[in-house]
Amino acid sequence: MKIVLGRDDLAAVAVEGAASAGATPERVDIRPVHKASRGFVNDVSADVCELAVVTLLQAAAHDKPVALLPVTMLGRYQHQTLVTMGELSVDDVRGKSIGVRSWSQTTGVWLRGFLSEQYGIDLTDINWQTYEGGHVDGATDPGWVTRAPEGATLQSDFLEGRLDYGIMGNELPSDDRIRTAIPHALAVAAEWATRKGFAPINHVVGFSAAAANEDPKAVLAVYDALAAAIAADAPTAGPVDLSPVGFDGLRGPVTDASRYAYEQGLLPRRVEFDELVDRTCAALGVTASRLGG
Repeated sequence: MKIVLGRDDLAAVAVEGAASAGATPERVDIRPVHKASRGFVNDVSADVCELAVVTLLQAAAHDKPVALLPVTMLGRYQHQTLVTMGELSVDDVRGKSIGVRSWSQTTGVWLRGFLSEQYGIDLTDINWQTYEGGHVDGATDPGWVTRAPEGATLQSDFLEGRLDYGIMGNELPSDDRIRTAIPHALAVAAEWATRKGFAPINHVVGFSAAAANEDPKAVLAVYDALAAAIAADAPTAGPVDLSPVGFDGLRGPVTDASRYAYEQGLLPRRVEFDELVDRTCAALGVTASRLGG
């Protein structure tokens, strides 16, 4: 059983869990972990794999042989990821240029959802520029999104002034000129999460249909091991859980992410959360309650 998870501690826990169920697990270390998604979704290069929420949703919409294991590997506030170096704010984005690594990048999907819902912005009024495609074969970007020239990078274009704004999470460069475009972004994000009852999540865990057919007990053992480890490591402070586990915990954020992704032209059809639940339960031969739902 090949397991691809980004965090060393959780990867070790998953391997131990699979081994306890009688499997022969192998941790495949791919960094950054999102680079594993294409092979997992399209070519079943792993049995259990960390992947972005939007990649999972696109995989479901395009009927790829993968399913959700309801564990959050990365959750965080997102309002602070819209950045600029000038005097611009979020109120000035109409007619301006915004760069994002990929249109399907989950951070960008969340941020664009905020622009639409909280700030009343028509996304087609912005000049969007991306730098790479998505991970799911068959998925395409909307026609009103521009791909940067070959060799260009988001960080260089942003720092050298060819973009008015950038959407950047982990790839944010270190530069004292950079500031958030949404005033008091973290406070706004906390208020959004409190009102919604959940925080945005970026990465979850997927498993292949082949792994479920071959050894569903091992897949379930990975879930149990990860769920226990994340629960033990959960912070006690904060308005919402940044690392929810189980179908009940993931329902809110995944539902919103799916709606945003559909509205932004990333999905050919709506993907409902219960569809993901049914797919997982059918593959593993369990009820939703077995996986926290």
